[in-house]
Amino acid sequence: MARSITEMFADVDKLDRKSVAFLLKAIEENNLPGFDYLEFQQALKGLMGMNMDKETAIRSAFTTGTTVGLTKEKLISTAEHYRQILLKEKSQFDAALQKQMAQRVDGRRNEKQTIAQKLETYRQKIKDIESEMAKLQDRLDRTDSEIEAAKEKIQDTKDKFETTFQSFVQEIEKDLNTLNNVL
Repeated sequence: MARSITEMFADVDKLDRKSVAFLLKAIEENNLPGFDYLEFQQALKGLMGMNMDKETAIRSAFTTGTTVGLTKEKLISTAEHYRQILLKEKSQFDAALQKQMAQRVDGRRNEKQTIAQKLETYRQKIKDIESEMAKLQDRLDRTDSEIEAAKEKIQDTKDKFETTFQSFVQEIEKDLNTLNNVL
């Protein structure tokens, strides 16, 4: 493609880079052959970059696309295809996020409970195991901050992805509305 898919979406530089790269990769890997929504958007951005008003740019890009087989139906269906790709990626992201939450947070909670039980048992033993108790107490004290740090990192990743995802989906939905109104 002559223009980067990144240019299709507004304010990409303000979004989380990892999420942008992740979603763009999914779009690129599922790029349909021929002139479709992606190529239409690239042509549209190029025309708008020449200070053409949006409606004229849409019509011009569409007219150009029709010379290589683009129809309104194909444009709409391929835009929907890319929206579905994004939705599928979000679903997979959500599943991975849940798995991470189970491994990194719930697993750590279980570990905390186990350590606390061991600690209670060791408190009842004689002074010979007091050094072991001190080590376990230190580990228990660190567990809460590690859990919070893991939760914050996961939440931050989720927030960044959600922002990026919403931006992409809103852009495509806005384009779908504009296309339906203009074409």
